[in-house]
Amino acid sequence: MHNSGLNETVPRAAPETGVPRLSLRPLTFADLPVVISIERRSFSSPWSPGMFVLEMSKESSIALAAVLEGRPIAYSVFSRYEEAWHLMNIAVAPEHRRHRIASVLIEGALAEIEPDAPVTLEVRPSNQTAIALYETFGFQTYGFRKGYYPDNGEDAMIMWRGDPALAGVPDQALPAGTGH
Repeated sequence: MHNSGLNETVPRAAPETGVPRLSLRPLTFADLPVVISIERRSFSSPWSPGMFVLEMSKESSIALAAVLEGRPIAYSVFSRYEEAWHLMNIAVAPEHRRHRIASVLIEGALAEIEPDAPVTLEVRPSNQTAIALYETFGFQTYGFRKGYYPDNGEDAMIMWRGDPALAGVPDQALPAGTGH
């Protein structure tokens, strides 16, 4: 997993949320049973345990757990691909949503990423709550992947934070009116 240069075994205090005593720490393989439970309660097309293992095993991944009373209640996985970071997965246990926990996870990961590095993600256009969250971090819509989600064939909205051209995305691949 990504080495931030910090002592990664010590939980760090999370920014202010509606959940007192919340901390962030690196996601571990031992967390996977809880993570898989959250994943299955959060998504109609959940990741398999193998997908988590694959992403968490990459040297360049930033995988974080939001922990309350010693137990993960949310997680995020960011992976670096060539010149861009990709928010691969983020979820908060349903009973802990609407307390800024997803924001804390994104803030924690972005703090470990170079400030000007482009970051991308895919999100269901029907997930307006997630889109609004990503927009607060400066993500903008740059297009769609047709039929991306296997459970219902829904398209994926592609969002970028920073300049996709820095990641090698050619201007002609960007929709008109994006300023590039």
